[in-house]
Amino acid sequence: MSFAATILTLYPEMFPGPLGISLAGRALNEGRWRCDPVQIRDYATDRHRSVDDTPAGGGAGMVLRADVVAAAIDAVAVRSGGEARPLLAMTPRGRPLTQQRVRALAQGPGVVILCGRFEGFDERLFEGRAIEEVSIGDYVLSGGEMGALVLLDACIRLLPGVMGAPSSGDEESFESGLLEYPHYTRPAEWEGRTIPEVLRSGDHARIAAWRKARAETDTRLRRPDLWERHEGARVGSPSGAQRMKDE
Repeated sequence: MSFAATILTLYPEMFPGPLGISLAGRALNEGRWRCDPVQIRDYATDRHRSVDDTPAGGGAGMVLRADVVAAAIDAVAVRSGGEARPLLAMTPRGRPLTQQRVRALAQGPGVVILCGRFEGFDERLFEGRAIEEVSIGDYVLSGGEMGALVLLDACIRLLPGVMGAPSSGDEESFESGLLEYPHYTRPAEWEGRTIPEVLRSGDHARIAAWRKARAETDTRLRRPDLWERHEGARVGSPSGAQRMKDE
């Protein structure tokens, strides 16, 4: 069964967009995943097909109406025949997306993604439906569509057969809680800079140790938040606790 991606949006023409080329595009053509954009405006009930209204209490901008968006969500649920897929809303108020969450989503039947616009959603929508709020970073975009593309790309590349070798993603950034080690390729010398000798040694044990050390160093210097979590997890494990005791 392929990974089913349903995207509720005011701009369905944005999908599959860049996901229609490269690895994701080939996987789409091969039927490894399905892209089903849904126009939220189709579920408006007035003659103007209104999807938003002014904020209660005043203020700038417009707010997406709970009744219209909920009608779109419910219609997708009916059309899916009860298939249990997570319902995600792309919003800067959401929980930060992690590689761990991406991997869990990629192992499931697919996702339903709700893309916001304007000032966001009527809060009652989250009270009335089981929606997981997701953020791709501490910044604001024009709408949730770009976030949805990011989330889908992260999931699709992990689907079986998409990346080729099953182990292709095993040592990438965040998979082990660390940033990935640096990469090099030919030429051996470029602008006076050479590939580290250890990577040209053919000694696989030394290479593995160098890569591990560089991943740890780069994570500690560039992402102290990741390093702190990594160290906390290592200390909290049985083997880590024993190391701390021995030291």
